[in-house]
Amino acid sequence: MILLAVLFLCFISSYSASVKGHTTGLSLNNDRLYKLTYSTEVFLDRDKGSLQDSVGYRISSSVDVVLLWRNPDGDDDQLIQITMKDVNVESVNQQRGEQSIFKGKSPPKITGKENLEALQRPVLLHLIHGKVKEFYSYQNEPVAIENLKRGLASLFQMQLSSGTTNEVDISGDCKVTYQAHQDKVTKIKALDSCKIERSGFTTPNQVLGVTSKATSVTTYKIEDSFVVAMLAEETHAFGLNSLQTIAGKIVSKQKLELRTTEEGPRLMPGKQVAAIIKAVDSKYVALPIVGQVFQSKCKGCLSLSEHWHFTRKHLQPDNLSKAEAVRSFLAFIQRLRTAKKEEILQILKAENKEVLPQLVDAVTSAQTPDSLDAILDFLDFKSDSSIILQERFLYACGFASHPSEELLRTLISKFKGSFGSNDIRETVMIVIGALVRKLCQNEDCKLKAVVEAKKLILRGLEKAEKKEDTMMYLLALKNALLPEGIPLLLKYAEAGEGPVSHLATSTLQRFDVPFITAEVKKALNRIYHQNRKVHEKTVRTAAAAVILNSNPSYMEVKNILLSIGELPKEMNKYMLSIVQDILRFEMPASKMVHRVLKDMVVHNYDRFSKTGSSSAYTGYMERSPHSASTYSLDILYSGSGILRRSNLNIFQYTGKAHLHSSQVVIEAQGLEALIAATPDEGEENLDSYAGMSAILFDVQLRPVTFFNGYSDLMSKMLTTSSDPISVVKGLILLIDHSQELQLQSGLKADMEVQGGLAIDISGAMEFSLWYRESKTRVSNRVALVITGDITVDSSFVKAGLEVSAETEAAMEFISTVQFSQYPFLVCMQMDKDGAPFRQFETKYERLSTGRGYVSRRRKERLVAGSEFPLHQENSEMCKAVFAPQPESNSNSWF
Repeated sequence: MILLAVLFLCFISSYSASVKGHTTGLSLNNDRLYKLTYSTEVFLDRDKGSLQDSVGYRISSSVDVVLLWRNPDGDDDQLIQITMKDVNVESVNQQRGEQSIFKGKSPPKITGKENLEALQRPVLLHLIHGKVKEFYSYQNEPVAIENLKRGLASLFQMQLSSGTTNEVDISGDCKVTYQAHQDKVTKIKALDSCKIERSGFTTPNQVLGVTSKATSVTTYKIEDSFVVAMLAEETHAFGLNSLQTIAGKIVSKQKLELRTTEEGPRLMPGKQVAAIIKAVDSKYVALPIVGQVFQSKCKGCLSLSEHWHFTRKHLQPDNLSKAEAVRSFLAFIQRLRTAKKEEILQILKAENKEVLPQLVDAVTSAQTPDSLDAILDFLDFKSDSSIILQERFLYACGFASHPSEELLRTLISKFKGSFGSNDIRETVMIVIGALVRKLCQNEDCKLKAVVEAKKLILRGLEKAEKKEDTMMYLLALKNALLPEGIPLLLKYAEAGEGPVSHLATSTLQRFDVPFITAEVKKALNRIYHQNRKVHEKTVRTAAAAVILNSNPSYMEVKNILLSIGELPKEMNKYMLSIVQDILRFEMPASKMVHRVLKDMVVHNYDRFSKTGSSSAYTGYMERSPHSASTYSLDILYSGSGILRRSNLNIFQYTGKAHLHSSQVVIEAQGLEALIAATPDEGEENLDSYAGMSAILFDVQLRPVTFFNGYSDLMSKMLTTSSDPISVVKGLILLIDHSQELQLQSGLKADMEVQGGLAIDISGAMEFSLWYRESKTRVSNRVALVITGDITVDSSFVKAGLEVSAETEAAMEFISTVQFSQYPFLVCMQMDKDGAPFRQFETKYERLSTGRGYVSRRRKERLVAGSEFPLHQENSEMCKAVFAPQPESNSNSWF
């Protein structure tokens, strides 16, 4: 009992140290008027910028606080009145001087007379145990002004003891932690826990995503259970993961200090707070203390058609390689997001065919219900007269940063209808797969439309009777990456023929390692080692790639290495190059390969001296402490020296996240008859074919055929031009992040990051019987613009920071093979042209009346061009290839 008594006394003494008197929160003395000074200020700058260089503004006032009523049955039940007086607005940067937008302007001129009157009308706060029970104000006041008063009133909600709890204030329902020390209380609000309805979206892939951090700390100095001084600081910072120069920061501060206390009104008698409020002013109503959404009116803003009039000249086809085209594209998307269906439809119907594809890109990328309705009304999928527009719409859907369930439902409905073009039907299904994956990444995998789309892909693949339909559903599954589809992929990989088997196997390459189970690898080993049937070498090498990239076992690696020497000549060289690339680039399988190579039966001169022209090489395009960009090229030839497959990949890594930026695969088969050569094993009966397939930003596109069949080949030889075929061309909204923030001061902040890309990927395959030479060419031209924008708005004054970066670049890959002798002479070249890299920074302050301050900075540098090594073994051949040549009679197919 004595021990229990001592413990109880210790508890009481510690509790008393953190709680003054008999209250658990702030408490006002009877019949006193508390006079305080209050200010809230906001700074905007780069993430590591100094406050002296910031833009922003300060709202200050005197504040009268008085206790109107205290519940006679409990001291912790109070009604207080808070009134702002002598409001002033000024710049936070005192060095601005004559450039200050507030210079010479009185508060009514800055805020507006009605806003100022509303701001200075008192509010009532009902507190129980220091927490806000109700917030009372007048109806129909401007929301932005009401929020400023909510921000001030929320400061009076606190507790005098340590602990963690949930509180509802202007920031929403938030988790807060109190730390009490004698006359000081620190309140830490976990802003990421706040539940408040605000619009926003982001790009699910972390490489293209934005990292944002927020903190809120309020420190109270307490005397006699009331605040003597208070300082609150809230920060919001953002940064683009893949480009650290796109970053910004908001610092918001609130200060409250007690100046003096005077004799105030006497307490109002009564037991019911409702009667007291009615007696004070019957016009008071209870309102949420949580901040409310508002939009500032845009004075002098252009209509949608006016905006388009100034934008369209930058989106002419000849201008698409310029950064200005992408900048205009991004700005127009922002305007489209506030437009109505009728406005959008009007400009779609009035535009000509040259600019219309770019307009379709923008309207689809806006991703609003109105923009979707407008574009669907405009396009007719039953007609084959607008195939380019339909394809641009579909690919823009596939690249959508935050697709909606309604968009997926719409495409499912379209797929079940009729089409004027079978290519468009295939593209719809392929894009459905891309949308399924993106919605699942956003944890929306259980939506009805997603469940329906999954069934549509899997059942379609299971029941497909035509080869074309099988390929279509496999491409959709390659985008969707459904784990439940892996058994079907194994079925088609092992039992399928030619292109079907290869597509199923290459689809498995896109799954994360945990999905490549022991059962999956058993099937892949059977394919590679041809335990059940003979497979084409493109299928076998794809199976080997999956095994080697998925934590291979000792015996799996050993068996693959032992096979080298028993394979067709070029496949021998290809597999040898793959193994050497794993070791040189220190890929995850390199440790196991090193272990296996200690066995001299595996590691001998005969096995590792195989000759040929097939190759594999991986290297860095760019490398920094926080990110890296890699390229890889593997190229496989037939025994007769004709290209079988070239595969060029570019990956972007940021931290542990990665993005498959692009893949261009060129395939050819059945061309041996043209040079009277003998086909390799398992490829004796292949039809003549050449085509190209591409992945762009993790989205598999519909493959392009250069020719299919001997008769098509011969007709293309006689009729084709020398221009390359376009795989994908258009404007893509690559990065899309939007956050609307409710600052605890009552101000509204917006944080947006957008990245747009104008892209043109094209390719060609040339084949000359006369010179016994084949050449593949892949060209990639891009213009990239990334913008970051943060604003803080009070409705009568706005401050903002805009940061952006842009570049225009081109990269070309050329592979040339001369097969007049063996081993073939091969030259592979990948060049990146020099590119300008420009950065911009704009800071501004602007009054709603139009007066503003703007500061601009610009920085530009030239990124030197470079040639990337591709495991070149015939440097003399390359010199000859790239030397000036007389015109030849080579033919090209597209």
